Amino acid sequence: MDAPLTVVIPLLFCPLVWSGYLEYDQNVMVPADWTCAGRLMPTEELELTFALTQQNVDVLQETLKLVSDPDSPQYGKYLQLEEVSSLVRPSDASRKAVHGWLHSHGVTNCLTVHTQDFLQCTLTAEVAEVLLPGSRFQRYVRDGHSIVRSSAPYSVPDDVARHLDFVGGLHRFPPRGRKPSMASSNSMQRGNTFHLGVTPAVLRARYNMTATDVGSVQNNSQAVAQFLEQYYRPADLAEFMSLYGSSFQHLSKVDRVVGTQGTGKAGIEASLDVEYIMSTGANIPTWVFTNPGRHESQEPFLQWVVLLSNMSDLPWVHTISYGDDEDSLSTAYMRRINTEFMKAGVRGLSLLFASGDSGAGCWHMAKQQNSFRPSFPASSPYVTTVGGTSFKNPYKVTYEVTDYISGGGFSNVFKMPDYQASAVAGYLKSVAASLPPQSYFNVSGRAYPDMAALSDNYWVVINRVPMPFVSGTSASTPVVGGMLSLINDKRLMKGLPVLGFLNPRLYKLKGQALFDVTEGCHLACLDEQVQGQGFCAAPSWDPVTGWGTPNYPALLDALITQ
Repeated sequence: MDAPLTVVIPLLFCPLVWSGYLEYDQNVMVPADWTCAGRLMPTEELELTFALTQQNVDVLQETLKLVSDPDSPQYGKYLQLEEVSSLVRPSDASRKAVHGWLHSHGVTNCLTVHTQDFLQCTLTAEVAEVLLPGSRFQRYVRDGHSIVRSSAPYSVPDDVARHLDFVGGLHRFPPRGRKPSMASSNSMQRGNTFHLGVTPAVLRARYNMTATDVGSVQNNSQAVAQFLEQYYRPADLAEFMSLYGSSFQHLSKVDRVVGTQGTGKAGIEASLDVEYIMSTGANIPTWVFTNPGRHESQEPFLQWVVLLSNMSDLPWVHTISYGDDEDSLSTAYMRRINTEFMKAGVRGLSLLFASGDSGAGCWHMAKQQNSFRPSFPASSPYVTTVGGTSFKNPYKVTYEVTDYISGGGFSNVFKMPDYQASAVAGYLKSVAASLPPQSYFNVSGRAYPDMAALSDNYWVVINRVPMPFVSGTSASTPVVGGMLSLINDKRLMKGLPVLGFLNPRLYKLKGQALFDVTEGCHLACLDEQVQGQGFCAAPSWDPVTGWGTPNYPALLDALITQ
């Protein structure tokens, strides 16, 4: 596992690691949009997730490197869930210590997962506050929804602390997610290649996909994950495909929903994700992971991560439009989530995350002291992160430029992985004269995104109504995911393994088979030094659009071998 870097900017929390405090650097400030509704009654139940310390994380990391490197004889030789479980399963000592500690407090209503490295336990607030000294459970409300969180840091006994990475369900207020923005309409002029916004036909035209680029094998599937009570509606998907899918073979129904679909109005983000992964990854069975019910003390993203450790049969490609600021999460939490991404990668799963819609971001650390603000999981070295572009001419299928909202930058927590070191060094050297001041970013951190796609001015059907002007990297991510699913389809037809963790292979292509995006900058801090501008696109890789956007037939040719 990569060790955290020494952050190049001062932290807002005390760096002292207190004995028994697993998440000493977790920000426990209550976001301004959540209102406290009072303490929990002692008898009220909540659910907590205990992340047990795993074994052989270094071996897991090396295994991922070997099965993802096309130059390795181990390339594509993925592990089964049982093999992953045998590798990382917590030691007998860890399981005994944690179970004994819980049982000594009367906590017996617990479920584990196949890999035995998570325990999900139901207990009362009174027991939880005794079990985790320092914790104080309050109910918070926002927009008619409520959650339970601790308003203070928690600790565990010293003899248990070394057997746990963190306890989920106490901190980490849900962000509002990668909610797509609604762009405003401008005057439009008609022409031969005129279009009124991005649709599946426009995407296929831009990325050179034909009507025959659809899935056909039985053992292929793809998935999107939804959190924060975002739901799609089957009727919207059917309407979308009837309006925009006439030129290619497609499915009009989701193959499987994992979790509980809400019965209220559809969400823009969920509708966007499902409709576009199923139109680029056309005719491929699609799963939707959604909140499995809504328990106030669950962390929705963590619930999805736990599911991956407990299912032996999973889709090969997952796209997720979710993220949070690195500085709002504990290092222990992010490092453990990274291990979960490695577990997925060694099984051959491709995880794609949206890079975010705030450009480089801005962290107002102190008076007249700002820094760029990286996002996680976009900044994880073990996922493929997708940025955003827009057409140079917004009403014609032209070449692409940077979408100014496209998230990108350098992690303050995770060091730069070897697979991208040369590409990033080339960028830093070529644009050295125009880079933002280095006090704003960690030049040696994991750099993202890895690639990009159109993220501006999409049509979405929501609640049976076609809606234009939807924008965000929530759009570009499922578009790329669908294309990777098609490539997996072709690989499976040839008896080849699926792509798995793409980045080592993607960076070895050095931009081959992608449209290089060289124009435009994204937004950042609005201050005297950077004046609202973060990084800018440049030839080859850059921290705004990565290697660029897919030229599908060329990308298929590049990824269909070996």
